[in-house]
Amino acid sequence: MAYTPQPQYAPQPQHDVVSGEQYRYALTNFRIAHEKVEEQRVQLEEQEKQVALLRARIALLEGGNEIQPKVKQGGTSVDDFSIKNAASKLEKLINRWAAEIIRTPPADLDQICYAALNDIPNGYAIGPDDVATPMLVQNLLRHAMSEAIAEGIINCLIVTDSSEANIQLTRIHEHIFARDPTVACVWRRQTFSAAVERCSAEMTHNILLEHLPSLTRILSPPDEISPAAGVAILESAYDFSRMLHGSNSSAGGTVDAFYRAFVPELGSTLYPRQIELVKRCMRSETGEIDRVGATIFPGLVKVSRGPVTPGGATGQNIQTVVRRAQVMCECALESAGAIIPGGGARH
Repeated sequence: MAYTPQPQYAPQPQHDVVSGEQYRYALTNFRIAHEKVEEQRVQLEEQEKQVALLRARIALLEGGNEIQPKVKQGGTSVDDFSIKNAASKLEKLINRWAAEIIRTPPADLDQICYAALNDIPNGYAIGPDDVATPMLVQNLLRHAMSEAIAEGIINCLIVTDSSEANIQLTRIHEHIFARDPTVACVWRRQTFSAAVERCSAEMTHNILLEHLPSLTRILSPPDEISPAAGVAILESAYDFSRMLHGSNSSAGGTVDAFYRAFVPELGSTLYPRQIELVKRCMRSETGEIDRVGATIFPGLVKVSRGPVTPGGATGQNIQTVVRRAQVMCECALESAGAIIPGGGARH
């Protein structure tokens, strides 16, 4: 008997069926869970913002890198490369200013020479037979402006438009630095974070009248201070000063130090560690004694506290030359046609 297969019947699918009340309950719980997740996400974002602000504040208090982006050049901390570039730009401004005065002098060169020497501390004595050559006057102008920048701007912490307030702030910084260099570093950087962006016209005029009174009077009309007196140079020098004082003093903030400028005196000894001659000195090559003829740009030293002695006392300040002063020696001036007044005699 032949086998006849029986037809196969597919099983009926089983459907899960829930009531409308259960569906609405599940939908409500899902919406509540989604709202909770979104609320937590917003809270986490706010926490991240608060943590970032807190880290920036800690970096500020510790003298870190999260400060003053406007004063940084080439990085968050001031380094030799940044100093070199900024100083080179400022030096060119000074040289251009002095050259313009020689090209179109507002007075006789003898009068400008006398005014420059009158503004320079420990300047040369002018004899009755001395002649002010353009080369000599140009370099004396650069020396006088270097003195004004060093003492009037870099070595005085200009934070406000008040000369008296800036002097007091400079003294406060020196006092704090003598007690705790780390605190002084934090104080200085916090103070410069709120410093004026630009010196006011009155502040700039005060610096000129204090450090270059004779030159300012001879280069400007009566009862007025003209741009020829070097206003633009002082503005650029202030930016340079803010870069030095408002940024980290060293890579990573490992050394608590600050910068000061120095200008070798006219007729002083040529110390190779402190100066860099911009022209060849024939006298020193033959073993003769030569002296500073003019400083055309200030040098920079980094001031730090000495190591702690076994008794717990802190040593004296250590001054490290980080950029030598740019100097013309007397023989270089004379070989270029400049006659040193009085043969290098001093007041």
